[in-house]
Amino acid sequence: MQNFLDYDSPAAINAFLRERGLAAQKKFGQNFLIRRRAREKLVEALSPPEGSLVWEIGAGLGAMTAILLDRGACVKAFEIDRGFCGVLAELFSNVKNFSLVEGDALETWKGEGGAEFLAGNLPYNIAARLMGGFIESGVFFRRMVVTVQREVARRMAAKPGSPDYSSFSVLCSSVYTVRPVITLKGDCFFPAPNVESEGLCLELKDATNREGYTPLFYSTVRALFASRRKTLKNNLLAFVKLRAAKDGIAAEELCASLLRTAGLHPGERAENLACEDFLRLSTTLTCYLR
Repeated sequence: MQNFLDYDSPAAINAFLRERGLAAQKKFGQNFLIRRRAREKLVEALSPPEGSLVWEIGAGLGAMTAILLDRGACVKAFEIDRGFCGVLAELFSNVKNFSLVEGDALETWKGEGGAEFLAGNLPYNIAARLMGGFIESGVFFRRMVVTVQREVARRMAAKPGSPDYSSFSVLCSSVYTVRPVITLKGDCFFPAPNVESEGLCLELKDATNREGYTPLFYSTVRALFASRRKTLKNNLLAFVKLRAAKDGIAAEELCASLLRTAGLHPGERAENLACEDFLRLSTTLTCYLR
């Protein structure tokens, strides 16, 4: 798709923005990916079939949007910056496969149904909340390709026992297979951030491998990571204490029973548990709550 903006030239982007009284805003994490080959590699990893719907989070000035549309995808772009929304409308107003959702994607996605594919360059301050919101709401994408800071990428892909392993790691691995696509140094962006970023591909697991990951599963995971250095027993105790008191059961006795049934040692820590371990415990807890 041809337009009048050179997405690979910081000088051209800067001039374009100044002509329109616009600027990249740090609070929105606006850093433009200025390497066309990198953008193409991310789109190749997403590989949306022609005619498929792609949600693009943080479309910015439309660099990824243009490639996705060129490949025959239908793009629903989410953009918070009003000035950039005006640019996107100007660039793609005559493209029938393009639509724009203005506002904060953390909220606006909730009224938009869903899509099979998602692409996005996600700022540090929204990545976990946005991805977590999708997963915990049961909104799944066949494939997602997101660019995030390396710190976030490590958390998303971390395995049990890793110092980066967290409740967010469990959240992602519960329904997606996470793999790296590309590492992007600061000079791949304009303005150049002081950190490296990484493009990740998240492939949705089969439905049978997603069974049991209920809201209680996710709340159990968060509870067991609440105090990272505490044992399973101590974190679980805080989680079930009110319920145990309501039922007239000693909380310590309840915790011991739940952990024993789930086959987990009370002195273990959440950072060493696999998804399947959390699932057994949350299933055991679900049976108790019935």
